[in-house]
Amino acid sequence: MFQFIVRRLLIAIPILLGLLTLNFVLIHAAPGDPTDLFVDPDMDAEVQAMIIKSMGLDRPLHEQYFTYLRGVVFEFNFGDSFLKKRPVADVVSDALPNTLQLSLLALCIQLVVGIAIGIVAAVKQYSRTDNVIRVVSLMFYSMPSFYLGLLFLFVFAGGIWHVLPASGMEDVVRHESMSFGGQIWDRVVHIILPALTLGLGTAAGMSRYMRGELLEVIRQDYMRTARAKGLTERVVIFKHGVRNALIPIITLVGLSLPILFSGSVIVENVFAWPGMGRVMVDAAFQRDYPVFLASNLFFGCVVLLGSTVADVLYAAVDPRVRLE
Repeated sequence: MFQFIVRRLLIAIPILLGLLTLNFVLIHAAPGDPTDLFVDPDMDAEVQAMIIKSMGLDRPLHEQYFTYLRGVVFEFNFGDSFLKKRPVADVVSDALPNTLQLSLLALCIQLVVGIAIGIVAAVKQYSRTDNVIRVVSLMFYSMPSFYLGLLFLFVFAGGIWHVLPASGMEDVVRHESMSFGGQIWDRVVHIILPALTLGLGTAAGMSRYMRGELLEVIRQDYMRTARAKGLTERVVIFKHGVRNALIPIITLVGLSLPILFSGSVIVENVFAWPGMGRVMVDAAFQRDYPVFLASNLFFGCVVLLGSTVADVLYAAVDPRVRLE
């Protein structure tokens, strides 16, 4: 197992290097120039040249690339944000905890809701309950996250009921004056809608996987043997059926990480949640090259981490699988 993890980490190095290189070329080839935000056509030519030089954009592209690569690889330095005039590491460190909060809560919703309704649908196969669950799951699975988010905003944040805040992660006016418990509750009510938006779509997909796996397990001989021993149906389903059906489902947890983080790019912008997704979109529109490149590299690391976790979990829960 240890050798497998080491090999995957070594393989990740050229993949991340290729991702960084591709993003560097594409962002510089895209229309627009970050100096447009600071350079006025009527500005003195020397001042314009000074601004361009301060951003490091006066040198040839290959020199910019190797300078940036050297800073990232050897110094772990992603440069300074063109717009915010702060180190990129500080910008990312401010936004990353917010994305982690949102993504981890969405992951919990995905697991709890997806597994629960998948079990119910399998146990009540072909019943009215099963049909309703499958139709609703397919609807949520097919619905784009931005549309689901806007639908939640319309229903729960002003259009029909105004029971939850529409945006942000806290009440900017009253949050600091609240008690500790009040601040926690303020954060909870702000995160409910974006977490549901991010988690329900993936939960719908997981429920379909869970239903299919449990139906396959229920037909196995050892399940009939368990019933023949006189065990109750509840024990047969949960102790023998669900435990074995969860083996392939557990591996989906690792693969869900990149899906949730990439989905947060859209959801965070719909709900104005100050996380990595919103930082990356803002950086792309404002041509903030250092922030955009660092954000893309982060999401690439999440994808590689998720695939590695999925492989390791599969080997951990199923002894028949050998990764060495």
